[in-house]
Order: sequence, then structure tokens, then C-alpha cells
Amino acid sequence: MDAATQRKILALLEQHRVMTIATLRPDGWPQATTVGYASEGLTLYFICGKDSQKAANLAHDDRVSLTIDDDTPQVMDITGLSMAARARAVDDPAEAEKALQLMMAKYPPQKSMPGPMPTAADVAVFRVSPVVISVLDYTQGFGHTDLVMC
Repeated sequence: MDAATQRKILALLEQHRVMTIATLRPDGWPQATTVGYASEGLTLYFICGKDSQKAANLAHDDRVSLTIDDDTPQVMDITGLSMAARARAVDDPAEAEKALQLMMAKYPPQKSMPGPMPTAADVAVFRVSPVVISVLDYTQGFGHTDLVMC
């Protein structure tokens, strides 16, 4: 991947904190959900409930597709990313704690919370490693994408 494309990908990852991720259910149907994420380079992290459908789906098949984008008022201002990736559970407590800290750093201080923030022991933490990244940039033409193999 060239340096300009990598800078664009990293900038888009830093600008956002929510993605739509699709996992595969055991019956083969995709299941798309919205999750918060943080990134470190091209590696993304997200959390979910240990007993959630996402966690069960990923235990069955670690392949995911995801999108990161904005809702822009002008069609030709659309930019974003889509990825084919592998999502694997983080077993190392230090890496899981780092992932939680990265996610919380993306948010301003919270005024009120219904309860304490979950710890790494309370949730399933996943590391997402891209296989293919599609960089969407309509400012270069309707539907323009740059495909990056990782």
C-alpha cells in the first residue's frame, strides 16, 4: 500500500469511533451490528458481551465485514472504509486492558453513567485484523474506491 493511501486509512480510523460489523451466524446468514471501536495502526478493537450473538458467531467463524463512514449532506463528500477482516478474541489481559483504554480515549469525559464501566474481565474483547480494505472516496468520483490487500 502506498503512503498516501495508508495515511488516508489511518485518518479515517482516527476520525471515527463507531463501525458496523457483520459476523456470520451458524446458519450462514450475516448479522450486522453497530459497535464502538478503537484502532492502533490498522488493528481495530471492539468489545461485546461474552454471551452475545456476536461472540458466539465469532467463536464459530472469525471472518467479518465492516464499514466505517459518516452520513454526509452532500453525496459527493462521502468517504469511508469497508474491510474484510478476521476478528479474534483477545486472551492476553494486558492487551485487553489496552484495548479498553484506547476505546475510552476516543470519548470525552462522561457526565453520567448508569453503572461502572466494564473491565476486560467483564466483556469479550476482539482484535480485528484487516485482510482487504476498500477506501471509499466520492470526492474523486462517484463510487471511487481504492482496494488495498493487507
